[in-house]
Amino acid sequence: MKFSTNSPVKIVMLGAGGTGGHAAPHIYRLLFSIGRRVRFILVDGDAVEAKNLVRQNFSEYDLGKNKARAMAERYSDAFGLEPEYIPDFIEEKERLAALLRPDICALPKNQWYKKDGRHIKAASELVILIGAVDNNKSRKLCHEVFMEARDLVYIDSGNGEFSGQVVCGVRRAGRTMFQPVGALYPDVLDETDKFPSELSCAEASVSAPQAITANLTAATIVVDLVYNIVVLGENEVRSAPFSTRTVNVRPHIEKSRRKAA
Repeated sequence: MKFSTNSPVKIVMLGAGGTGGHAAPHIYRLLFSIGRRVRFILVDGDAVEAKNLVRQNFSEYDLGKNKARAMAERYSDAFGLEPEYIPDFIEEKERLAALLRPDICALPKNQWYKKDGRHIKAASELVILIGAVDNNKSRKLCHEVFMEARDLVYIDSGNGEFSGQVVCGVRRAGRTMFQPVGALYPDVLDETDKFPSELSCAEASVSAPQAITANLTAATIVVDLVYNIVVLGENEVRSAPFSTRTVNVRPHIEKSRRKAA
């Protein structure tokens, strides 16, 4: 599937912990390198705790800080980008939909481009939602917003201790071109858990075991997909299940491309 390599880019990432925290610095570097109007908004209501230092991309200096703020301030400053973050959990459909709504942006003169014989001086943002959350209730929220969006790329990452998957859903002109994670893995739409803000202190302190390698692998695949879309302007990967125990990634390629090969 083709994507514009001229449009401004807005990436909204829900979750700045295990996977999001490892993906963030590479996404900042990538956006810094493309020379277009870019926005990268990190969203997370959690604060950094000592237990996070084992497998998340934080240091003792970050203890007590909001995760989204810590990531945004560290890496936006390093790459000269505007720090944008929401130190909160987004758990309302209207709020998430508003955040993902593309703006029409005026382009600098050196970025005007020709289309059908005329100069394009303004363009709609290419919007990418990255779900790096650890609960299915938030995934269901993302799924509902995605299915009502006109144009949206939704990259979802999920993993257990040693395995997981990254799924790239695409909506274009009100049609679903690539199915989102909720269509490929319907069980994630079951409301069997809670939003982060609904957890008690005891519940919040309990988490399923995860290896840092699973988070790193998921983050790498997320960055690969963002690179394909934003830099190369083409992505054929619909999903990529992986296992760190067998050091294996199995990408599912767009069928029409695979048959033509």
